[in-house]
Amino acid sequence: MAILKYYYSDSITDFLSRGTNEIVGKLALAYQHDINDETKISWIEEIDSLKKVLPPYAEKGSVYFEYNIPRMGSRADVVLLIDGVVLVLEYKTSKRKFTHSAFLQVWDYALDLKNFHDATHPLPVVPIVVAPSESNNHCFIELNSPYADGVFAPLCTNQSKLRECLSNILAYDEVKKLQQPINEEEWARSGYNPTPTIIEAAVALFQHHNVEEITRHDAELDKTIQCVADVVKKCKKESKKAICFVTGVPGAGKTLIGLQTAIAYDKEEDTKAVYLSGNFPLVEVLQESLSRDYVRQETERYNREKEELKKSGGSIKTAKKPITKKQARSEVKAFIQMVHHYRDEYMNGMKVKGTKLVKDEKYFANTSEHAYVPVEHIAIFDEAQRAWTKHGLADFMLKKKNISKFPYSEPHYLISCMDRHEDWCVVICLVGGGQEIHHDEAGILEWLQVLNRYYTEWDIYMSEQLKEKEYAEGKALKMIKDKTRLHIQPALHLTSSMRSFRGQKASLFVQQLLDLKPQSARQVLSELDKYPIVLTRSMDKAKVWLKEHARGTERYGIMASSRAERLKAININVRYQPDFVHWFLDDDTDVRSSNSLEDVLTEFKVQGLEIDWACVVWDADLRLKDDWKSWIHCKLGSKTIQENGLSVNKCRWNNINKREIQLYQINAYRVLLTRARQGMVIVVPNGDNSVPPDETRKPEWYDGIYKYLKTIGLKEI
Repeated sequence: MAILKYYYSDSITDFLSRGTNEIVGKLALAYQHDINDETKISWIEEIDSLKKVLPPYAEKGSVYFEYNIPRMGSRADVVLLIDGVVLVLEYKTSKRKFTHSAFLQVWDYALDLKNFHDATHPLPVVPIVVAPSESNNHCFIELNSPYADGVFAPLCTNQSKLRECLSNILAYDEVKKLQQPINEEEWARSGYNPTPTIIEAAVALFQHHNVEEITRHDAELDKTIQCVADVVKKCKKESKKAICFVTGVPGAGKTLIGLQTAIAYDKEEDTKAVYLSGNFPLVEVLQESLSRDYVRQETERYNREKEELKKSGGSIKTAKKPITKKQARSEVKAFIQMVHHYRDEYMNGMKVKGTKLVKDEKYFANTSEHAYVPVEHIAIFDEAQRAWTKHGLADFMLKKKNISKFPYSEPHYLISCMDRHEDWCVVICLVGGGQEIHHDEAGILEWLQVLNRYYTEWDIYMSEQLKEKEYAEGKALKMIKDKTRLHIQPALHLTSSMRSFRGQKASLFVQQLLDLKPQSARQVLSELDKYPIVLTRSMDKAKVWLKEHARGTERYGIMASSRAERLKAININVRYQPDFVHWFLDDDTDVRSSNSLEDVLTEFKVQGLEIDWACVVWDADLRLKDDWKSWIHCKLGSKTIQENGLSVNKCRWNNINKREIQLYQINAYRVLLTRARQGMVIVVPNGDNSVPPDETRKPEWYDGIYKYLKTIGLKEI
């Protein structure tokens, strides 16, 4: 069933002429659930409140009740459109008072409309918290200057000051400058094209929304999802086995496609799907956010049910108890799993025999606890480039599982599990280009080598983009020996980032910056006018910048390379491992939140996730040669030096010469520099000028990085 944009709308003139009961009836009809007394009373109070203050604006606009904000999974109480000004109202009825959460919530609604509702882009937007019974001395009804995008900070008013509040807004010079003639019907029909965070998207999908409802439609996602669905349909119908490689720029929505596919097929017994990732922070954050939301929904359902039973004279003891957090996590884990849990499950009953894994027939004859063939016909492997090499997996299996001489790489093992199906299966690999950041990560080449050697009957679906340098150094397409089973599908590559919705070319800018192409980077930067990237040498200035730019519940935080160990001198300790779940999910009332700007995460904890505003602190682990034509890659460690004629061990930067490790380090900075959705500040410290000098923090190292970034065109703050 299509989700209604709003439950009730009217011109202000018609709204004023309709009876309150008639309007409540229309709202109730659209609500499609039994209405409890609290909801009905709130609607009546809101309607009566507006009827008292809107007569001066008859013939000047329209009113919308319960306006849908799908990215946030909620509805704004009221949106007013008056003389080309968008007013978003959040009511606190039944004698409730102003709250900080209401202030942030209405700001979020306003920002969402400004950013993602097409017809609202050019208009001034004013959020207002209305608590009708609040005291006058707690009201704030005078506007300050708007932010650059035309959104004002929220106002707070009671009923007695609401009329004056509206008058002040519409008379304010800064509002008048932004006002534009607007066709109200066209505004109401205008497209809503949001770009949710992966956390928001996962929650919305789990609530049985689909991708089209929660994302913008120009991001190619629907074509890619359809392409994957077509492959699944074909394999199921023709009893075939296939692997799909979905590629894309950072933030393009690869994980979203994986989650949509896993959830879409989760209830189909003969076509079940599972989403797997080796990214522990991503899985933990997603599982926790989904579990929290599931418990919240269940608690709300339970309270509604009790209210309805009380109203009908029934016993509230018969209300179905809400699900527990433990139960919620168990349900979520059914389709979002760590890849090593999946790996362990299907190692039960398997033995190493030479260069193969073989089935222990006796084991499966005597147990029903574990299955040889996976339950799911579709397995989605996120960040497939991070799957382990044969050496890495063998080392792990020996140390952690006491299994010696494990014969397979992780891609080989995972494909072998799905190949146990006698009829059909589909493996979907979500691949990020240039994002390998761990030693022993196999990259996409290992998947292709395994398909060439052992699974020659499998069909392979991919885009031509895999010939690009960031995917297996451009060798991927050439790797496939039997071209008859290769199916080129352009829709399997995503070219535009959803993450940085204000700057579609942000990932391209980062690539050119790291490729040491200053002129190209400068050109792209000039096109990122709505995605600020600034530069400073001061952490204090960076923190102020983040707080000035973040609004509502927008998330901001500090990140640094895992090798940036000399940032400890400016109180950034990358060796300390904070709780990343709290960092990403908790609000600014919790000191563990990213917004507290106290804890720092590295590339290993942020890959696959995102925040609105990022501070990236650059250390001397990645610095430039004097000619700016290549990077110097370093790691901190013990080094023997000559001092007063003696050989002594000191803590110093040591050069990294192995090409593979150098690439990991470049990719670490690529991950850090592509986490921000709306903008970022880069901090390059000054280095140490003291006497005697700190040999690990030479000013010229940091100065070289800073000058390069300035040359590209980054503005100093």
